[in-house]
Amino acid sequence: MADLKALAEELVNLSVKEVNELADILKDEYGIEPASAPVVAAGPAEGAEGGQAEEQTEFDVILNSAGSAKLQIVKLVKELSGLGLKEAKELVDSLPKPVKEQMPKEEAEQLKAKLEDAGAEVELK
Repeated sequence: MADLKALAEELVNLSVKEVNELADILKDEYGIEPASAPVVAAGPAEGAEGGQAEEQTEFDVILNSAGSAKLQIVKLVKELSGLGLKEAKELVDSLPKPVKEQMPKEEAEQLKAKLEDAGAEVELK
């Protein structure tokens, strides 16, 4: 029998992305539809009134198109993501792809603005 306390602790510490993946696995492989997946994903809302959804705090910066300045975007992706030149080029060649994931809103918006200023099409998820 699994250690239920350890299992519960792992579930509580899952990120939103991991909770969504778990919900998909439960649905696809076991036919179980988690009725409260969004509640689990949001976690307990401290001080929030009932019925209000918790605001998203972590964002993925998704590069949709490099636009006409592909070389400049590759260099910028390399600089901003910490990837090597080859990896940055591969990322830009296989769009849409995330440049960085699970970033605070303010940092994600700054990264998006830099990429858009260089001519790229970017979205936050």
